[in-house]
Amino acid sequence: MSDAEKTPLLRSSKDDHEEDEELTGCGATLACNPRLFLHRYLVLIIMCFLSFGSYFCYDNPAALQDTMIKDLNLSESSFMGFYSWYSWPNVILCFFGGFLIDKVFGVRLGAIIFSLFVTAGQVLFALGAYVNKVWLMDLARFVFGIGGESLAVAQNTYAVKWFQGRELNMVFGLQLSFSRVGSTVNMNVMQPLYKLIGDHGMTGYKCLGITLFIGGLICILSLLCAFALGFFDKRTDRILNRKTAASDEVIRITDVKDFPLPFWLMCVICVAYYVAVFPFIGLGLVFFEMKWNLSPSAANTINSLVYIISAVASPLFGFLIDRSGKNIFWIIIGTTATIGCHALLAFTFLNPFVAMICMGLAYSVLASALWPLVAQVIQESQLGTAYGIMQAIQNLGLAVISIAAGSIVDSSGYLILEVFFLVWLCIALVAAVILYLTDASSGGKLNLSAKQRRILKEEKERLEEEKKMLE
Repeated sequence: MSDAEKTPLLRSSKDDHEEDEELTGCGATLACNPRLFLHRYLVLIIMCFLSFGSYFCYDNPAALQDTMIKDLNLSESSFMGFYSWYSWPNVILCFFGGFLIDKVFGVRLGAIIFSLFVTAGQVLFALGAYVNKVWLMDLARFVFGIGGESLAVAQNTYAVKWFQGRELNMVFGLQLSFSRVGSTVNMNVMQPLYKLIGDHGMTGYKCLGITLFIGGLICILSLLCAFALGFFDKRTDRILNRKTAASDEVIRITDVKDFPLPFWLMCVICVAYYVAVFPFIGLGLVFFEMKWNLSPSAANTINSLVYIISAVASPLFGFLIDRSGKNIFWIIIGTTATIGCHALLAFTFLNPFVAMICMGLAYSVLASALWPLVAQVIQESQLGTAYGIMQAIQNLGLAVISIAAGSIVDSSGYLILEVFFLVWLCIALVAAVILYLTDASSGGKLNLSAKQRRILKEEKERLEEEKKMLE
């Protein structure tokens, strides 16, 4: 990452006299003046849409599960391969993508490059369906995966850069919300779109291909947002004269061995929790159809509830966590609640709306509380690498568990699959408890509120300033 990208977005008011460039015309309006807080929120909106297209297309297979299996003559294992092929490249590339953002591309160019991969991958995926070539669809999901998760790393890096020490939990929650809106729209639009195209004479895998091509148009939104963010970020660097002397700090990939234990515990929580959510949603459509005798439309609605709920609840929980702190307590609550949801789905015939609504709330709590914690234990210059590692480990889990989940359904059914997910959630809960004990033994830094962290940071800076004056 360039030195200019490492500097704070906004100067404090006491530094205003150092600003070199005066703004006139529309550039001086409330929304376009980077010296004013409204500009940050304009950029936040664009930032939230950065991964909208990626999340919309990621779950295209889940929204069209029964249709894909029928039109392409797939087994459940082959179908889940679309998720595994997405995840495999990110076992390695997410890590290097984060390092490239930190050291080579910078977050601006990195976001644009990864958005291009997302768009190209979705086009190839649609083409593979249109010509009935499953191998091409697998390759396309591989290409799509190269961009998708690394784009999320870039989005997280942008968020920390612009909102560190401010409303970071809320920002992460809002980003998650918009991402899940993309997934929700996908779940509720793709089946009707497929039927609409079928009503106009297109059938089978050609109809599926056209549907995926149309859905892929949403990926262009991510690409446009990447360009817009790059423009605003560079413009702010220039206007606020954010230039610093070259840093003497050398960032090396081998530095990851020195990352603290709490970071690795966060990685365990991340992978153990997410493998019990995303693969379940990928297979959930047929599960709800079989166990509760629901229509495909009703099953799709229930299957998308986690995304619908999280789209609304994530920013609200993020705001609450910013004010209250106690991030690790929220993580424990979210994990425990999700265990209860899977137990209801596995062992009862209670209306699945109840369990899925609770799972949506629990997922919102965990995601809003977990991801911002990385910025509390890793220095800013290595955040891209850290988020890359975390998502690489997550994708290793998703790649393996997606294959395992499909095989379990083929061989043993959905009850054993639910027990399998419950085991992973228990692992996440144990890791969260260990994280709490580790943090408590070192002063409880991770459970501070945003206000407490800001006061602590200001006090530290004041002491350092006094020390310099004495010297």
